[in-house]
Amino acid sequence: MKRLTVTGRLIITGLVIAGLYFGFKQFGGQKILQDLQAKTQTSATTNEVSAVSNENEQPANAEEKPTFDYQAPVPVGGKLKGVVELGASGFNSFIVKIDDQKRWKLEKAEFGNSLVTENMATEDDIRKGLKNYIAGMLNFGVGPKDIHFVVSSGAVKADVTQKIIAVLKSLNYFVNTVTPQQEGTLGLKTVQPSDYANTSFVVDIGSGNTKISWHEGSAIRSLESYGAKYFQAGTSDEVVAKDIAAKASQIPSEKRQTAFIIGGVPYELAKKVRKGKERYTVLDKASAYQLDDAKAKAGLNIYQSLAETTGCQQFVFDWDANFTIGFLLSL
Repeated sequence: MKRLTVTGRLIITGLVIAGLYFGFKQFGGQKILQDLQAKTQTSATTNEVSAVSNENEQPANAEEKPTFDYQAPVPVGGKLKGVVELGASGFNSFIVKIDDQKRWKLEKAEFGNSLVTENMATEDDIRKGLKNYIAGMLNFGVGPKDIHFVVSSGAVKADVTQKIIAVLKSLNYFVNTVTPQQEGTLGLKTVQPSDYANTSFVVDIGSGNTKISWHEGSAIRSLESYGAKYFQAGTSDEVVAKDIAAKASQIPSEKRQTAFIIGGVPYELAKKVRKGKERYTVLDKASAYQLDDAKAKAGLNIYQSLAETTGCQQFVFDWDANFTIGFLLSL
């Protein structure tokens, strides 16, 4: 081999390769190649189908949150009216347009904190806050006689409430007070659509108390329980959950399909799952929320007890509703 030229070596190498090829073909090598190619194509197709299937397949235990697509009726014409809620956790103001058929639309809302229940709001704080709300409503176009003030049933229990009433009287405004039962009734009139009167109940989780209400024949029944600041009085989660359950168990079974929920803590829960600027947000289950704030945790305990007791799967938060708007509708 050493004496062969380069050209000779190449010729011999070519003959060896040709011999191997024809031998492989003679003994079925071509069929083996065809079979291998077919298996490769089949495997690729199977993988593609599997990938598409996995994209479309949903876990067997996946649960979709119920949607709520209700469209609230809007007023035809109507008049602007304003109300300031003197609540246990602050002053909130609402400007709404109401027509003669009691159809309403929220035009403006403002929320504030005042530490009312902690008795840390000074008379000057109260006076400045109330004057700012009044000025804002007047500038928006609400007439002086169409501005109203309502003290929530939770704030009524605070010692500082009398300060608030005194300040408003000095400004020539009358202050309306409500009982927990009245507040629950007004909340229901605001947030519950008439189409859902026979299949739903209403919950208002306030700082000072929680109101649970529903239609019972031609009347409205409203019950009171602990509010989201119960921890400040040293009340345990277990005691509150048990009382909430006792009240919620009185809701007729046919009225547990949907719950309309309002209040400070429900607002925080809805804020985490709201889609765009939707008016109605369906809350996630209580177990889905991770909260650090003490008040939010307490409110979540109330929400969880309500859900477990009633079995209701659809808690709908209304971004526009407040019991004080129910007060305006009742005028």
